[in-house]
Formats: sequence, structure tokens, C-alpha cells
Amino acid sequence: MNRDEIIHVLQNSKFFRNLADESIHKVAPLCQNISFESGEAVFKQGDYGEHLFLIVEGQVHLERAMNMGDRKGRTLIDTLGKGRTLGCWLALLGEPHVLMSTATCQKPSLLLMINGQDLRRMMTENIGFGFDIMERLCFLLSDRIQAAYGALDRL
Repeated sequence: MNRDEIIHVLQNSKFFRNLADESIHKVAPLCQNISFESGEAVFKQGDYGEHLFLIVEGQVHLERAMNMGDRKGRTLIDTLGKGRTLGCWLALLGEPHVLMSTATCQKPSLLLMINGQDLRRMMTENIGFGFDIMERLCFLLSDRIQAAYGALDRL
């Protein structure tokens, strides 16, 4: 994807939508294209979270492995598609964080990958931008918590 295509994807994503054009243009160079095949993991539960991912094409399941004594299994937390975001810990906390779920592509998928440390650096250098992104990270976490509670209700 070229820079203009990346800017278009960012502008139309749930996470970056309505962010000032100037900010979108600053985020675009941080983005790397990454492709996944069906069944391939974007990240696994227990990995360290260092990136924010934006789904350009495809579908990703967020699942959590469960261990309840003699019962073990996996539960689906959420299904994410085009324009949705996953990962955030390094940008939010400033350090790698152990991921609490596995993200697996359900079909061939194209994602934009943003290094959380680079995004965090931008956030600290521009407080207004940082506040906007932090607010969006809070909404992202709220969505995940609600999805996790929904998954618990289905157990």
C-alpha cells in the first residue's frame, strides 16, 4: 500500500476516524503492511504486546484459552473485520505487556501494524494528539472488556 492508501484506511477506520488530517498524516509513516493467511496468528496469548494492528481486509477472531481445573478450552471474545483495531498495550502503558488473548485470521487478511513505542512517542510529544489517542485506546479497551464479559456469559 502506498501512503495515500494508508491515509485512506486510517481515515475510514473506527479507531482513527475523525482524527485531524494533520495527525493522520503523522501516523501514516508508522504503518507497515503485514499479510496473514487463513489460520495464521497475528499474536498469541502470552506474547508481549508491542504493536497496534488495524484490519484493512479480512477477519480476525480474538480468543482466550481457559483453564478451569479439569476443564480446558478456548472461548471466542470477538470477531473483528475491516476497519477494526486490536492490540494497544505498549502505546497505552509504555512497556510491553503480556497479551491476554490470541488473534487468529479466519481468512486471508491484510493488516496495518503500528509500533506502539513509536505511537507513544508521538503521543508524548504532542499532548493534544496524545489525549485523542489515549481516549480512543480507552474506548478500544472498553469494547474488549464488554466482549470478554459477553464471552463469559456464554460459558
